[in-house]
Parts: sequence; C-alpha cells; structure tokens
Amino acid sequence: MFEKSKWIRLPRNVVVGHGVRSAVVDTVDDLHLQGRPLFVTSPTPRNVVTDSVASDFEAAGMDPVTVTVESATFDSVETVIETAEREDVSYLVGVGGGKAIDIAKMASEHLGIGFLSVPTAASHDGIVSNRGSVPDGNTRHSVAAEPPLGVVADTEILADAPWELTTAGCADIISNYTAVMDWRLARRLKDVEYSEYAAALSEMTAEILVDNADLVRPGLEESAWIVTKALVSSGVAMSIAGSSRPASGAEHLFSHQLDRLAPDAALHGHQVGVGSIMTAYLHGGERGFWRDIRDALSSIDAPTTAAELGIDDDTVIEALTSCHEIRDRYTILGDGMNEHAAREVATKTGVIG
Repeated sequence: MFEKSKWIRLPRNVVVGHGVRSAVVDTVDDLHLQGRPLFVTSPTPRNVVTDSVASDFEAAGMDPVTVTVESATFDSVETVIETAEREDVSYLVGVGGGKAIDIAKMASEHLGIGFLSVPTAASHDGIVSNRGSVPDGNTRHSVAAEPPLGVVADTEILADAPWELTTAGCADIISNYTAVMDWRLARRLKDVEYSEYAAALSEMTAEILVDNADLVRPGLEESAWIVTKALVSSGVAMSIAGSSRPASGAEHLFSHQLDRLAPDAALHGHQVGVGSIMTAYLHGGERGFWRDIRDALSSIDAPTTAAELGIDDDTVIEALTSCHEIRDRYTILGDGMNEHAAREVATKTGVIG
C-alpha cells in the first residue's frame, strides 16, 4: 500500500522588477494579511528602503512597528520575538540582506505567524528559502524555518547594492552544481532521500548564472533581474526538497569551516564558490567541469583563489581536511581528506599557489 505523503510550503506571491517596492502594501493585501506589521531591518536598509515602505503602510492605516537589528544573532531573534509579542503584531516584514530576512524568518517560525521578504541585496538564496542561518561563536547554525508568504524584490534597489554582494549571490547559486552532485552521490551510497524535481530545479538555476555570466555586470538592473530569479528558484528547490540539500554540499561545509578558522574573512557566497571549484574537481578530476565553474566565477568578478578570499593557503587546507566533521551529511569528502590530497586538489585547481 502506497502511504508516502509530503507537505511543500512555497511563497504564494513573488513580485520581481523595477520599482516594485511600491507594491509591498498591495502584496500584503493580496495575501490577506491583516493586523499590525513588524518590520525587521538593519541600519543601511532602513535608511534606503524600510522607512519609505513603512510610510506606505502608515498611509494605509496599518500602524507598523520597526525593529533595527545590528547583527545576525540568536539574541536579535529573541528581540524581534519579544517586540512582536509586546506590540501585538500579526505578521513580519523582513527588509534588507540575509541578516534581517533570516532573523525575521526564524522569529516568524517561533511565533507561528507569516512573514514577507523584501530583499535589498541579491547576496544569497535565503531571501526565499525555508532555512535560516545565524552565527553562534565560532560556528554557524542552519535552522529550518517557514519560507516567506511572499517576496517583493525591487531590481532597482538590488542593482544599487554593493557589487560584491551580488557576486556573492551569483557564486552561491553556481555552487548548486556541486551540491546536487553530492546529493546524488549520497542517494547512491547512503540511500538518502532525494527529489528529482528539486535537483533539476537547482541545477537549472546554476545554469542560468553560468549561461548568463557575461550579462552580470555592476549597476545593471538586468543583472539584478537574472540573479534574483535564480535565487528565488534555488530557494524554492530547497522548499520542495524539505532540506538544504539542493543548494548545500561539501562546498558549504568548506565555507562553514572557514567561518570557524577565519571569521569574517570573506562573504559566504564567495567562500562556497571557491569550495565548489575544488569539490567539482573531486567529482570529475582533470576532465571535469570545474574549469567552467571557475571561469564563470571569474567572469562575474567573484573570487577563485584563497588569496582573493583573503585567506592563507594553510587555512584552506585545514578547512578541507576537517570540514566533513561539521555535520552528518554525506558528500564527496566522505570521511575526510588527508593533507596531501587536500593540497593536491587545491593546487591543481589554482585555489592555492
């Protein structure tokens, strides 16, 4: 008797394009969200976008409350939760980069209320995914959460964001290639639950970036459009899979270990991009497509070497040889690499000199 079942939660409304910041109130109405909203933002996005959007809510008689968070911490999540309970709010609106949106996402999960995602930088697929990421000491926690009820991504705002944030978002998406390869390997060797649909969607998002790398240039709104579409698709793939598997493999383990060994040295997306070059090599060797990944990253001005990340060679080797211990997730790294093997792959791919 067939008894399999699955519950997939996806954003109901995704609004992407020029000037759509003015559509946030309409999006809330279309989602039938009622009551008092709480805006969760950080200092720069508050000045650029949040206060303006909050004014639209005030004009519509919605009496919004705003919390400005300085850093992505569990204390910040608690602050949002306490404010929401004290002010009797009905839903959250996360406005900013990954920090504000992840905090709003995790707080909404705890409170059992919906949230709307309004990204101001196309820096990673957290703008639409069902995962939240918060650093804690020398490690980073990835926590399951509800995806946003809706996403409003204004490409005019995203195109004005610092270029390095956009290239980090691109690199994060390109790394989906190796994440899916790891997922398939885990299915074959460890019988890990696998979704063909989620895997195909994740790979397609990586192809969008690789095929359009020449169009991704600073200040171009079309670039913001391309990157945002890919980020949304990647987040949806994770919601379909019910895990981060479609977008997180050995390259993410490598990045998480770098966060421990060299905190704040580089952006997350840039780190996973470099990790993806090396893990692609491990999957395919000299004849693999790791060069295509490296060339695509280079084309969009994303780092491809340890030096460009601002990380020394020995730290890269230490991360490669120890990152398999971070979580119980089977990848191409298996039970770990020894130092000689790690140095060989890093050298052959040009990550270290």
